[in-house]
Amino acid sequence: MAGTVQPLDTYVRRVVDTDLDDLLVGLPAISLEGPKAVGKTATAQQRATTVYRLDDPDLLEVVRADSSRLATGPPPILVDEWQRHPPAWDVVRRAVDQGAGPGHFLLTGSATPSDHPTHSGAGRIVRLRIRPLTLMERGVATPTVSLHDLLSGTRPHLEGTTSIRLDDYVTEILAGGFPGMRTPVKRVQRAALDGYIDRIVDTDLPELGIEIRRPATLRRWLTAYAAATATSASYEKIRDAATAGEGQKPAKTTTIPYREALERIWVLEPLAAWAPTHNHLSRLVHAPKHHLADPALAARLIGIGREALLSGHGPSAHPRDGTFLGSLFESLTTLEVRVFAQAADARVFHFRTKGGAREIDLIIERDDGHIVAIEVKLSAIVDDDDVTHLHWLHQRLGDQLLDAVVVTTGQHAYRRSDGIGVVPLALLGP
Repeated sequence: MAGTVQPLDTYVRRVVDTDLDDLLVGLPAISLEGPKAVGKTATAQQRATTVYRLDDPDLLEVVRADSSRLATGPPPILVDEWQRHPPAWDVVRRAVDQGAGPGHFLLTGSATPSDHPTHSGAGRIVRLRIRPLTLMERGVATPTVSLHDLLSGTRPHLEGTTSIRLDDYVTEILAGGFPGMRTPVKRVQRAALDGYIDRIVDTDLPELGIEIRRPATLRRWLTAYAAATATSASYEKIRDAATAGEGQKPAKTTTIPYREALERIWVLEPLAAWAPTHNHLSRLVHAPKHHLADPALAARLIGIGREALLSGHGPSAHPRDGTFLGSLFESLTTLEVRVFAQAADARVFHFRTKGGAREIDLIIERDDGHIVAIEVKLSAIVDDDDVTHLHWLHQRLGDQLLDAVVVTTGQHAYRRSDGIGVVPLALLGP
């Protein structure tokens, strides 16, 4: 029901499930990667016959004494949280080299360990990313517009109507897409997200061997990063915002390891800038746009709630076009598009020229360099000014631009008379 967070009492099939099933038919080992609590283990357990959970201290002790046992048992064999015993990766790789058949191993990991396995696993173990739930997977919406079809270059007819409104999007932004944290009780929801953030600082990073001498400084840096959501603010500006009012700022040698470690546990997921394969464009900005794994984390780090978001309030440390709610809506859209693009074997970027004269929020690129361009607008109405940059990009790229769309908070999906698509986020699917 719109406006109410629906808890997930049973496993809900996800977009990534189809990818996983397809890969298991032909590949002996798949590594499911993503942030904690995103549902990796639940997804893998839908298929596993033998399970080794390395977050169990007793089992971990046994495995450390004899790593080879991880290759025993009827397949599929799941090695859960393999990064707690990095030699597990090499055990699986050697088993593949010795002839393990398709669908033999599943690994899940919530971090990339600092003591990397002796072999990358290239050609033996294929990585598959799992992200927080999309609106479709949360049971919030039924899509009518396929990103796969937009990438086909056929300029498909767009249609569909949704009852999801701005207030509903705010509900979902604040609730987040971590399956086990979805609850209609807002106090419990906030406590769960706060606990997740506390664990990052107090447990997850120390487990990676990152010494946190000043946890308060790390938390302020993470909050400053959250304030920069959907912007390309420099890391120097983020560092300055994290230490405003302090006479002595932490050195880059302190904050860079924080950033790298947060990326290793997939809490940060910056969006790279698009670098076109053909030189149709010049003077591009190459800085990434900043995104956390889920916009709910950004909202909790800032400590902002529904009424403040709907009133246009938010952090002002970094310049942005529009409100902080607009940035969080863009971050939610980015999360959704990344999930759908992965299913279509496409990659997602952002585009911006130096000085910000031209900017496209999302570029989805096929492996042949052809793209779909998406602008994100926190509004139900799209006017000619909102599509100016999309037309400009089409003039320079021609047929390389397969389609152009504005994602909105409106009710109806359609094509404007100029060919630009208008799609409510709730109606966009794989």
